[in-house]
Amino acid sequence: MLESEKVAIAAHLHVLLRRKTGRVTDTEWMAANADYAREIIRFARARAKEDGHPELDEWADKLESALGLKAPVGERDAPRSGYSDTAAGFPSTSPPEGDDGAPRYVRGIR
Repeated sequence: MLESEKVAIAAHLHVLLRRKTGRVTDTEWMAANADYAREIIRFARARAKEDGHPELDEWADKLESALGLKAPVGERDAPRSGYSDTAAGFPSTSPPEGDDGAPRYVRGIR
């Protein structure tokens, strides 16, 4: 598949996520980085299930296929990133704070 086709699928998923969930993503990074794409796919599927937006699931499948990230049957909903806040020493209930005491961005999708 051409790189432009991958970016086009990522862009369509980006627009859906923005409209349906308010989530802003990095389209080019989604098409280029497998770990980021997996996390976006996981998020899209979770929100499709929670909020009843089947088109998110459909486009997550398209992105997964385009990037060659298809998981074996039975592992589709399993976390794949290997990252967790508690494993990294951060409490899972609240994000770490910056020098000014405000919450700051740490891992995950933006």
